[in-house]
Amino acid sequence: MAFTGKYQLESQENFEPFMKAIGLPDDLIQKGKDIKSLSEIEQNGDHFKVTVTTGTKVMVNSFTVGQEAELETLTGEKIKSTVNLVGNKLMVSLKGVESVTEFNGDTIIATMTLGPIVYKRISKRI
Repeated sequence: MAFTGKYQLESQENFEPFMKAIGLPDDLIQKGKDIKSLSEIEQNGDHFKVTVTTGTKVMVNSFTVGQEAELETLTGEKIKSTVNLVGNKLMVSLKGVESVTEFNGDTIIATMTLGPIVYKRISKRI
């Protein structure tokens, strides 16, 4: 399955409670809640480069499936972790946050879980 492409955020659930739970300041939460982020995914075999642009903030993570990599979190912290590919899902755990990114045709469903809080983002290929 080819994941390469650009994806525009269509909708999200539980943005504010999740961002508060991971420690993002209220001013950044308010700035970011209505911005439709753009995700660009480049895949070359098992190697991925994911660029997420939210307003002026650009986050770039490069990793090879099954190998430890340094990944930037939503708070800007860098964490070493391993991304696994299971079927059409990229899965990773970062500091207690379980992240699952599922590719379904022209849609990406990203689900991040921290304790009882589930943050869901749905993006469409553009």
